[in-house]
Amino acid sequence: MADPAIRSVSLGTTGIAVSEFFFGGAAIGGIGSAPSRIGLGMATDEALERLDEAYEVGIRVLDTANSFAGGESERVIGRWREERERDDVLVSTKVGNVVERAQETISLSADHIARQLALSRSRLGTVDLYLAHGVDQSTPLEETITAFAAAIDTEQIQAYGCSNLSVREVEAWLLAADRAGLPRPGWVQNGFSLLSRGVERDLLPLLAEEGLGFVAYSPLAGGILSNRFLGADLETLPEPAAESRLALAPAMYGDAFTLTNLARVAALEPVAREREVSIAGLALAWLRRHPLVTATIVSPRRTGQWDAVTEAAAMDFDDGLAEQVGALFA
Repeated sequence: MADPAIRSVSLGTTGIAVSEFFFGGAAIGGIGSAPSRIGLGMATDEALERLDEAYEVGIRVLDTANSFAGGESERVIGRWREERERDDVLVSTKVGNVVERAQETISLSADHIARQLALSRSRLGTVDLYLAHGVDQSTPLEETITAFAAAIDTEQIQAYGCSNLSVREVEAWLLAADRAGLPRPGWVQNGFSLLSRGVERDLLPLLAEEGLGFVAYSPLAGGILSNRFLGADLETLPEPAAESRLALAPAMYGDAFTLTNLARVAALEPVAREREVSIAGLALAWLRRHPLVTATIVSPRRTGQWDAVTEAAAMDFDDGLAEQVGALFA
């Protein structure tokens, strides 16, 4: 049975209802987009189990990218959706990262988008939500936006957004769309956690002002925001577990893996214990309660890690607790 505590929310200006947690497929078949990490993530059987569990807790959006594990993440998600006949689950994927032999950098040209959307749809069966995966310095924004608008008009996708953009880059997208009389992106998807709060300064206020949604990824900073490192002596950095994201992709979270941050995480432990939740559950609940966050991407690698998600979904997170937790990571 789906957990009734996981709510349905509106995604920015799209008019599309999404679950407030997405399941992230970046660890299916690899770790992110790097070809060198293909094979280091979840095997197919493990991924299918996690996808089943995501559905059972009430998640109704699966997030991936055409570059994750060379397309394997999309293939596994597409297989799961077809075999389980889950037509009530939305699929979100991305385009732009290097996936073609002749491609040297991010490409959001109309031709590239058309080719890659066709491939993503063949692997996934459907693409509901489509995102620009970064910034293309060589293609005019009007060309990119026109390509996304055409995909909406031809019913290949329902809506489009942007990922990994700065506030200035989002402003440029909005201006270009308005200038051309074309649909704006409906939401932005960037990293955000208690250990990475840069988007609060200017990006989130802009999105709120313009009516765009915001989806947070890496909410636990690769597992740093968890009970995993409690008990460390805080004199030297502990060794991360061999198969963890921190060990397999240290560059993705290395800036956050510091003794100072581990001390901050340890300070969360008595707060979490008082509320009878894990540190991870508390960190996810802080994001869930954030007034400018639409949804959060979670990516459990093991069955037991769903506890943090269900804790966050059920938690009564009041203003006082939000201020207390936020102050520890100011």
